Amino acid sequence: MRDVAIVAFAQSAHRRRTDELSEVDLLMPVLHEVLGATGLKANEIGFTCSGSADYLAGRAFSFTMALDGVGAHPPISESHVEMDGAWALYEAWVKIRTGEADTALVYSYGKSSPGRVRDVLTRQLDPYYLAPLWPDSVALAALQAQALIDAGDTDEGALAQIAARNRTAAVGNPYAQLTGDVPAGGHLVHPLRTGDCPPIGDGAAAVVLAAGDTARALCERPAWIRGIDHRIEAHSLGVRDLTDSPSARLAAEHAGAFERPVDTAELHAPFTSQEVVLRKALGLGDEVSVNPSGGALAANPVMAAGLIRLGEAAARIHRGESDRALAHATSGPCLQQNLVAVLEGESAHE
Repeated sequence: MRDVAIVAFAQSAHRRRTDELSEVDLLMPVLHEVLGATGLKANEIGFTCSGSADYLAGRAFSFTMALDGVGAHPPISESHVEMDGAWALYEAWVKIRTGEADTALVYSYGKSSPGRVRDVLTRQLDPYYLAPLWPDSVALAALQAQALIDAGDTDEGALAQIAARNRTAAVGNPYAQLTGDVPAGGHLVHPLRTGDCPPIGDGAAAVVLAAGDTARALCERPAWIRGIDHRIEAHSLGVRDLTDSPSARLAAEHAGAFERPVDTAELHAPFTSQEVVLRKALGLGDEVSVNPSGGALAANPVMAAGLIRLGEAAARIHRGESDRALAHATSGPCLQQNLVAVLEGESAHE
């Protein structure tokens, strides 16, 4: 098994609407930027994997059109997951670890603006008991937030502070959609206010992975993936404790997150209440810099936001601003599925 690192990361500027752009138009500048950072050409990549959702695009096999942005000639080794791009990265990591490729291009994208994303996400729910009721993503997050308040883990004021901290951090992020002093607003679904919820928008992201000495040749300070794991909660919300995330804790344990402290954590927490759950499950104290990019409260392109958390954590290692970082991605209602990766810089590896 070989060491694998993220050697380059790029993302689009996240916007509320991109009606003038197709998925290919959204992707191509990002793909050109991430490949340009390594000096690799598309035909020099050993494996390509993407993450997206046909439900967002409103048509089956929509990812095949996005391949026009990559270029499928000469023929490439390619795969796709109907998930956030973080899970595409996991597949590519396995491919490289097992020696089937030396490099991989991972990308993901999502355009939430064409439809009503709150309704679209109800299709993730249990099809027999929950989905027919059409509870949307905000309503379910509000149930989780109320459970946390009832348990004494947080209150509305503390949630507002989480939103303010994330969006203040995003002021330094040129790709963020919401930054600075964003009003808390009225209750969207009690107890969640507008400011507790993520922006709806379109965006794309891409990373390049490489193994061993190839990674060192492509990047001055690679972000080595020391461990990565993903776990899932029960599908039925009624049998879960919404104030905790055992799957995130288990994924972190298997990724090695608890072996040594991390200095940075990029958490995929689209709602302020979810950051409360994740901080507790992952044992993150005030000494850890959480979401220095602004996190999903600053930009939440569905199907790309998780990959962006990995990319942002890796970019801080590339720049020498972090030595050991935790990156988290989630999918499904109320943190149902969780992926955790631990990244380290070369000095930490030595």
